[in-house]
Amino acid sequence: MYRSGAATTNRGGMPTDSGDSVVTLDQVPCWSDSDSRYSYENEDSGFQNLRFPDPLTAASEGENGGNGMVSKFHMDREINSKIYLWRGNPWNLEVDAVVNSTNENLDEAHSSPGLHAAAGPGLAEECSTLGGCRTGMAKVTNAYDLPARRVIHTVGPKYAVKYHTAAENALSHCYRSCLELLIDNGLRSIAMGCIYTEAKNYPREPAAHVAIRTVRRFLEKQKDKMHAVVFCTTTSSDTEIYKRLLPLYFPRDKLEEEIAVSKLPADVGDENGETVIDERKIRIQPLPNLKKTASRPPQTSTDLADSNISLARRDSSYLESYLDPAFMSLIKDPDQRRREQWEKSAQARNGWNFAKMLGYGDIGSPLLSAAEEYSLHSRYLAKANSLNLSDIAEMKIVYRGGVDSEGRPVMVVVGAHFLLRCLDLERFVLYIVKEFEPLIQKPYAIVYFHSAASLQIQPDLGWMKRLEQILGRKHQRNLRAIYILHPTFGLKTAILGLQMLVDNVVWKKVVYVDLLLQLFRYVPREQLTIPDFVFQHDIEVNGGKGLLVDPRTKYVYTKP
Repeated sequence: MYRSGAATTNRGGMPTDSGDSVVTLDQVPCWSDSDSRYSYENEDSGFQNLRFPDPLTAASEGENGGNGMVSKFHMDREINSKIYLWRGNPWNLEVDAVVNSTNENLDEAHSSPGLHAAAGPGLAEECSTLGGCRTGMAKVTNAYDLPARRVIHTVGPKYAVKYHTAAENALSHCYRSCLELLIDNGLRSIAMGCIYTEAKNYPREPAAHVAIRTVRRFLEKQKDKMHAVVFCTTTSSDTEIYKRLLPLYFPRDKLEEEIAVSKLPADVGDENGETVIDERKIRIQPLPNLKKTASRPPQTSTDLADSNISLARRDSSYLESYLDPAFMSLIKDPDQRRREQWEKSAQARNGWNFAKMLGYGDIGSPLLSAAEEYSLHSRYLAKANSLNLSDIAEMKIVYRGGVDSEGRPVMVVVGAHFLLRCLDLERFVLYIVKEFEPLIQKPYAIVYFHSAASLQIQPDLGWMKRLEQILGRKHQRNLRAIYILHPTFGLKTAILGLQMLVDNVVWKKVVYVDLLLQLFRYVPREQLTIPDFVFQHDIEVNGGKGLLVDPRTKYVYTKP
């Protein structure tokens, strides 16, 4: 029923750059041509207990069994002729497109194992220009050194039992997005590995159900535009799962179709393979006296005008009594929502006007909820990924460092490079969001060089508060320390204002450092790229106390 990847070495195919042979579709047995059958009768109780229970399975086998029930997936020889099961990496298959399971940043480290090594460095370079990819969506690139013509990248969801339905539908959307991209690019054959990953904790068997049924539903609508779909597995456990589940969704004879009735989950999704929750359906109750109104003769134009006037005069509660409360409770009056936002903003502005009078800026913007911060951050990140911000990068205000003494990544900020008069603050914020995004996913630290920065105009507290809202709560949670070198009295006063008026959590993490030698205790010298004027400023301010540095060789001399 399937062909192992190990068998490709002696078929006489053309070798790839990685040394593996190229395998064409005619060398892979088609699902409809396979003679092997999975024997469900041989399943013992011990093996069944090892299977992951589908959370959506509500009926037992006895309830789903025979009893005149009809399978939801009928035998279709034309569809079956387009299905293949392959044991091995998709990268060796000569098909139109292969699928890469990756993360939102399309990183090489989080991609399917072996893909980038087989495709060459060009694939990673093109991925870096795509601006990331959202969960459940897909993007296409060239295949470079692979036998395939294209690589379709998709991002699988994280799994939690509590959010099983959401994860299931997101995974279904991954497969459907890949198939839609295939057709949109004029391609007809695709090799798909298991999109779920161990890191995201998606159980193998429920994920295989989603993958197979989504492909089946898609082929039912688009089979004329598809030539082949190859399910690729790399482990024996995945292969056994697909051997057991494929006959349920792609039965090859009436016997398999009858067996599928008792083996399929209770919920196999809608026409697209997605799970439907009845509670979330929009339900519209019929208006009263519907039968009476249907039997009335057609109204004249005068009657229609009179009825419209009378309807306009009715109390709104008349119609509300016939609307489903479960649906209406999800909707909030937009006017009321806007009024609440205006009142909240007005109260915040009135409460903090004195801060603006003291020169701290407008810090009266209302607090944002977690959902509002996430939406704000997502909009800025999407815009930042779509722009060329190389002009901001060349100013060297913010750049990546190495790691601190505890192994946390470091972001370096140079205050003296912050030229407010010639800097587009909005583009600068976009650049910060883009640069900080990889770091804020886990614990990190900031090193701020305030050396000679007091000569430049610095942003006010209102701008700092807005920036924190854009970076979001993940930044607040994962930021471990802010090391400030050469702080001045004015800066310490501003930090105190930030602690009192903006964010007491983040700005309590500030660590003041007077000497470069002290900074190196927190962040090793070799982990930082330090401008020359910072060394010179350290000597001027501290008079060479404790540390003497050659700005050119960067050799550090410590006094006894």
